Amino acid sequence: MQLIELMDKIFVIGIGLIGGSLCLKIRDINPNVEIYGIDISEEHLQQALESGIIDFKSSIDNISKANLVLLTTPVDISNNIITEILDRINEKAIVIDFGSTKSNICRITKNHKNRENFIATHPIAGTEFSGPKAAFSELFTEKTIIICDAECSDNRLLGIVIDLFNKMKMKIRNMNSESHDKHIAYVSHLSHISSFMLGKTVMDKEKNENNIFDMAGSGFESTVRLAKSSPQMWSAIFKLNKKNILNSLDEYIINLNQFKTLIENENIAELNKEMTKTNYIKKILKGI
Repeated sequence: MQLIELMDKIFVIGIGLIGGSLCLKIRDINPNVEIYGIDISEEHLQQALESGIIDFKSSIDNISKANLVLLTTPVDISNNIITEILDRINEKAIVIDFGSTKSNICRITKNHKNRENFIATHPIAGTEFSGPKAAFSELFTEKTIIICDAECSDNRLLGIVIDLFNKMKMKIRNMNSESHDKHIAYVSHLSHISSFMLGKTVMDKEKNENNIFDMAGSGFESTVRLAKSSPQMWSAIFKLNKKNILNSLDEYIINLNQFKTLIENENIAELNKEMTKTNYIKKILKGI
């Protein structure tokens, strides 16, 4: 049986940017798929239904019908419901989690009888927008997806999921869930905190909104872009990856204070040296 035939009944839990975009892409791959949506927001469900992202509204009570479950809720909700999902699925179903933290959900599922049906992933893809209206089918094209603790999943089911990701034209990388959370705190979570706090600092100081609108250049706009992201989603991430995020923040604050001292002392040579070293990041990012 081909992958495309195995994926005829999909349940997506959380119809936002990630969940909606997954549905649209999978429908491109298999136009005959039936997609069932589950979300606490009736508005999001209705939008997804009207736009063709999903075919039917459903509930977790019906999840035994699924042969593929896409879990795309905020990470705190995913952690709270993953056991119930694994309790209810049929023995051939695949459950894929797409959250931004992985060690918690991998720890929760570690000893579950259906652990082999579960695959923990994190797509390095997204925008600052949320909700089903923000979804688009090419969100994941040429983006990296990290599969965590793959050795805990059934090899045959893992192969089906890898086949799906290949059809989505994603770059696949394997990683230990603890290592994932440590590294993602630096390269993703810290940048969101920086964006939120830059936006806050400017708004606290610039009470006249026209000043922000008229004077903000492209540098400011690109730096605070992430501050448009969902607070509900990111507060949950910050809580669940607290230890790693605090470590990254400590190092970031040390660097900020050192940079501040260089400016106070008008140590231009050292400022240039530090910024020149950091310029190397553009060569690293060219390879991404």
